[in-house]
Amino acid sequence: MNTSTDDCPPGRAGYRRSAGSPRGEARRRDLLDRVTDDLAANGLVDFSLRRAARAAGTTHKVLLYHFEGVDDLLKQAVLELRDRRTVNAMAAATAGPAGRALADRVRAMWPMLSGDDPGLRLLDQAIGLAMYDSDRYGWLGREASQLYLPSLVSLCPADWSDQRKFEVAEMVLGVLRGFLVEWRTSRDAAGIAAGFEALIRALEREEAAGE
Repeated sequence: MNTSTDDCPPGRAGYRRSAGSPRGEARRRDLLDRVTDDLAANGLVDFSLRRAARAAGTTHKVLLYHFEGVDDLLKQAVLELRDRRTVNAMAAATAGPAGRALADRVRAMWPMLSGDDPGLRLLDQAIGLAMYDSDRYGWLGREASQLYLPSLVSLCPADWSDQRKFEVAEMVLGVLRGFLVEWRTSRDAAGIAAGFEALIRALEREEAAGE
């Protein structure tokens, strides 16, 4: 991936004269949506300010008016994709009658996380990028946890202690993240399905232990 800012005027990173202006924020939102759609469709490879400008139908100077450089634009687009993924997953997990078992909620949300939609693939690639260059892209993994953990905690039974909710949410996040990486790299559908069923049984036992 090329995130060079060589094609940017020096000293412009962080310019963002649009910040705080309702009209400017609306324009920024529109640009971000266009760049996010391009990133979802075409992936991280060769992402650059010029490519983002083409996708948004503007110039790199206009993007620098609204964003703090190419890394900021990439970060905002990835977070936008994560927001979309989280909304879809939580909608699936919380659908149906109140009081559904945690295992059932996790089973319902899994297809929203593991599909072959390009945007989902990109988010899993982003985790790989965080592992490849943690100094520059470690935030991709950290902020993913910050986004997903509260959602997973909210799915746990209300009568559990905060510590227990946190522990189970961490387990679910770690296991599902591992399955996603495995799916993108090996395509071992049978193995992942078997592992997922083991996770479901573990959640059923965990919930039964609290009854």
